[in-house]
Amino acid sequence: MPNLFAVLFIVALLPMVLACVGGYLRSKQPEGFDNQHPRQQQAKLTGMAARVVAAQQNAWEALIFYTAACVLAYVSGVYLDTLAYPATLFLLSRLLHPVFYALNMDKLRSLVFMLGWFATLYILIVSMIEL
Repeated sequence: MPNLFAVLFIVALLPMVLACVGGYLRSKQPEGFDNQHPRQQQAKLTGMAARVVAAQQNAWEALIFYTAACVLAYVSGVYLDTLAYPATLFLLSRLLHPVFYALNMDKLRSLVFMLGWFATLYILIVSMIEL
């Protein structure tokens, strides 16, 4: 399996892992885990719990962008092994992003976000050139 798709599989699991962490942090709130009104509870979160929920939302958004890049790369016929480095860079950025988000390290979070975004953009550009 090309690295491009292995990364896609791993990154697809990340929002679910963050959902578990966010659920755990929500259960530690004074009112506990509110399963009847989860979105209202999420809107009221502060601190690390709020940042983990935001990181999860960002992980879903990044997954959509990366998935589109993977599909375009596959359809364009580009030799997928040439995209191993940008795919790995994207993976590393997506693994570090929620850590920096949870720890409120905004500058590092933005830096790794941009690295991942540019890695995905590179995959898209290379794929479009092949079309």
